[in-house]
Amino acid sequence: MNSILKKRTITSAFLLLLVFLIYNSIYITVLSLLILGVLSTLEFLNLSKIIFKNKIFFMISNLIFIIFISIFTVSFFILFNFQQSKFLTLVLLLGCVASDLGGYIIGKSLKGPKLTKISPNKTVSGAFGSFIFSCAAIISLIYYKTGVFNFSIFLIGFFTSLFCQLGDLFFSFLKRKAKLKDTGNFLPGHGGVLDRLDGIFFGLTFGFITIITLFE
Repeated sequence: MNSILKKRTITSAFLLLLVFLIYNSIYITVLSLLILGVLSTLEFLNLSKIIFKNKIFFMISNLIFIIFISIFTVSFFILFNFQQSKFLTLVLLLGCVASDLGGYIIGKSLKGPKLTKISPNKTVSGAFGSFIFSCAAIISLIYYKTGVFNFSIFLIGFFTSLFCQLGDLFFSFLKRKAKLKDTGNFLPGHGGVLDRLDGIFFGLTFGFITIITLFE
């Protein structure tokens, strides 16, 4: 196991432990949201400072990000206070983790054509791996809890993974513009907090939008 993969494995194990602790403790949920929100904002501030030389664009981009992070963290906290939405939040969160894991494992194993110039390390096979792992995780968890499987649940997994990947590509584009490899070095093997949460911000948000759209 190379050093990067070892670091990613250790960090992923730590993050899964954190998810478990967040699920079982409201105090850890609040503390984690505050820490991750502040670190994400600081990393984005540093990123946008390099990209946007115009002060107005710099201020607008940061304002939009702060508003998004504020709404995201408050919504996450509220959803974790209700048992049904708490389970769905956990499912989508694990679906995002599975999407990232599937992209990394399948992409590294099969390699093949590059997906886009925005992120040279991403491959078409990795994108399919993300869809497969995310759909499998979400379908399995919901079926285990409810005994229900239908096409709508597959769509939840599909769109959660899709927006996870789009979120990852969006921040990869910003890092490319800033000529940075990572947004920070807080998480060994992953880089900064934003390097780890970029896809989750998008995947979790649009995963819930998909659920609301399909089951309203």
